[in-house]
Amino acid sequence: MESEQRKQAVAQIQQALPDLEWTLQAPKVKRMSRDFHWFSPVLKRQLEDKQADAVVRPRDEEELRLLVAACVRHQLPLIMRGGATGNYGQLVPLEGGILVDMTAFNQVCEFGNGAVRAQAGIKLAEIETHTRPHGWELRCMPSTYRLASLGGLYGGGFGGIGSINYGPLGATGNVLSVKVMTVEAEPRVLSVPAPQALLLHHAYGSNGIVLEVELALAPVHRWIERLDAFDDFTDALDYADALARSPGLVKRQIALFAAPIPSYFSHLNGSYRATQHAVISVVAQESEGLSHGLVARFNGHNAVRQTAEEARETNTSLLEYCWNHTTLHALKVDSSLTYLQTAFNYSNYRQQIINMNTLFGDEVISHIEFLRDNEGNITASGLQLVRYSTEERLNEIMQIFRERDVKINNPHVFQIEDGKQGNIRPEVVSVKKSLDPNGLLNPGKLRGWEIRDQLIIDDNPLLLTDR
Repeated sequence: MESEQRKQAVAQIQQALPDLEWTLQAPKVKRMSRDFHWFSPVLKRQLEDKQADAVVRPRDEEELRLLVAACVRHQLPLIMRGGATGNYGQLVPLEGGILVDMTAFNQVCEFGNGAVRAQAGIKLAEIETHTRPHGWELRCMPSTYRLASLGGLYGGGFGGIGSINYGPLGATGNVLSVKVMTVEAEPRVLSVPAPQALLLHHAYGSNGIVLEVELALAPVHRWIERLDAFDDFTDALDYADALARSPGLVKRQIALFAAPIPSYFSHLNGSYRATQHAVISVVAQESEGLSHGLVARFNGHNAVRQTAEEARETNTSLLEYCWNHTTLHALKVDSSLTYLQTAFNYSNYRQQIINMNTLFGDEVISHIEFLRDNEGNITASGLQLVRYSTEERLNEIMQIFRERDVKINNPHVFQIEDGKQGNIRPEVVSVKKSLDPNGLLNPGKLRGWEIRDQLIIDDNPLLLTDR
């Protein structure tokens, strides 16, 4: 649909639904059409001129249903927006349309027996505010948990804090069900149980409108946040690895940062030397004594220590230096940097990390996150910082990693299959055909949709029940 046609369709929908909360001012619409894709100089260039034609913030399911039905009548694209903390241009509209701000969907719907069901627009930190007094917390959340929404994590996230115990969000048992709205002339609201619910996970909101997510929770511990400093990179790596591989040592987060990354943490400067490497860990109070012994064994020393309660009171959590928050801190100091997303082989990740760190030196700086994979293996993923020169060199670096058996989840592309998914998945396309038969959700992001007629697609991919 051409720009002028879209504008006319938006005007007609607004006229028909004047009571909805509309945003039409071009500067604000452009701002809301952005996430953190600018971490990538490639995506920044490709997506610079892309934006929605309008933003609507529905306040309940009925308003959303009316909006969806109107967009189907006018064949106008719909793009779902949560906290806008993603890094791949997930919410940046490629073909205009209406950006749907889901932040009014911010309630906990049900809680008990180690599980919570909440609306898609709720901030992850708000879920923990609700569950923590009752002894439960999230199993997995990104470092952007104070801003990120539940639906955004589901639609565009992977793992994060807690993944050292429970694996990524998509690991069996973490997600129990989702509630979705179809994009049809008469929208339906359906419940999708796991594992079928995971066919909507990390699909950038392209194959269904997620209204609610039901998650399994973890027991609360009294957490201690630590930053331990090391003069030798291998010592830091081996400490982090030993911490990850100690099953009786209760922890929530382990991340390794090669120098000079810790020097980019400006609020922590003065606690260690700029030339030192660092490990940030979050361990349970009852296990911290064992951490002291491990740090000493690997020639390190504690530089920063605080309780999780102190961190919350002062908004200084070390969690917000981990995962892709690291890249944000680094870019504030050196805007020429960008990053990679790598997945090491669980059987020999230690040697792979050492080899790649030696091979690239200061051009690719190691930031390693420790976690369990979907099969439960202790492994490591990289969010390495890259001193960007050209797109050609960036692609060359990624190919060198691949040739050495390190998987690349390319963060410099905006189509789902070219990034983490890695290939066209007919079952994901099948879900879109079932829930969004006109292809109006986030068009252009799911490559498989463009060749759907060439795929063998299940006409009933989900076990659907009325809500």
